[in-house]
Amino acid sequence: MEQNITEPKKRIFSGVQPSGNITLGNYLGAIKNWVSLQDDYECIFAMMDLHSITVRQTPAELRKRTMELLALYIACGIDPEKSTLFVQSHNSAHAELAWVLNCYTYMGELQRMTQFKDKSSRHADNINAGLFTYPVLMASDILLYQTELVPVGKDQMQHIEICRDVAQRFNGVYGDVFKIPEGLLVKSGAKVMSLTEPTKKMSKSDPNPKAFISMMDDFNVIAKKIKSAVTDSEGVIEYRPDDEAKAGINNLLTIMAAMTNSTPEAVAKEFEGQGYGTFKGAVADAVVEAIRPIREEYDRIIKDKAYLQDICKNGAEASHRIAQRTLKKVYKKVGFIVD
Repeated sequence: MEQNITEPKKRIFSGVQPSGNITLGNYLGAIKNWVSLQDDYECIFAMMDLHSITVRQTPAELRKRTMELLALYIACGIDPEKSTLFVQSHNSAHAELAWVLNCYTYMGELQRMTQFKDKSSRHADNINAGLFTYPVLMASDILLYQTELVPVGKDQMQHIEICRDVAQRFNGVYGDVFKIPEGLLVKSGAKVMSLTEPTKKMSKSDPNPKAFISMMDDFNVIAKKIKSAVTDSEGVIEYRPDDEAKAGINNLLTIMAAMTNSTPEAVAKEFEGQGYGTFKGAVADAVVEAIRPIREEYDRIIKDKAYLQDICKNGAEASHRIAQRTLKKVYKKVGFIVD
């Protein structure tokens, strides 16, 4: 008699920093996709507060935003019964493994990281060692959980590559310690660009508040930002992703498609021959109506402090159980005395 043995689910790890307000880009590019992964994978999602302090934070604000991010995760559809949700700093194994991995990562690898170059140029008065070794902590985040898949955008693949290189180097010395993770390029993940400079990715750290849509923005503010978004003088609604001159309209088509579960090409066809003003109004309405139920759920959850604290506690315990198995194995391999 044949036994029906269920294959174990592959493990996914990801997270968002609680620095600044979570943008529409964070939601469409990451969090919305995580919701759809929960049934098919074992998902671990963190509030990445350790990563946040490479840039100076106001302590009270960071604590507040961390809990707000947790509430937003849940409001967007991340189910604490299906996925492990925890605050990164609640599990010291992240920092402990990062130190070990620092000793197996080369300076040249870190110097080539585009994020370090970008952040150094934007924070020239605070080019700290944490900013330089940021990819090592990210590798620690992933490898601690024997992660198999990391949902990423194309612009983040460099971090996966260095993580894989470090894991393979460690395994080459000590044997089969880490699973080698792969980047999961989610096809439905929308890359949302700045509303004022549409050749740049939308960023919550942009000094111009008109450049990004925060998930916490007033609905009228959201509509106003979209209606004032940079487009072009051509006045033709067409999706031409390789044409930089159409970057603004391409971005709005991408946003509209993500909000309506369509494609930019289909949206362009639907609005063919219509003016930019009409189209921007439709995009604004679609974004507001998609965000409205999330905000209503968020407003309900954020008031329930005991519920959020329970999730933090349970998530920390669950993440600690998994992480400690990996950390103990690593410590034994490198020669530390382990209980």
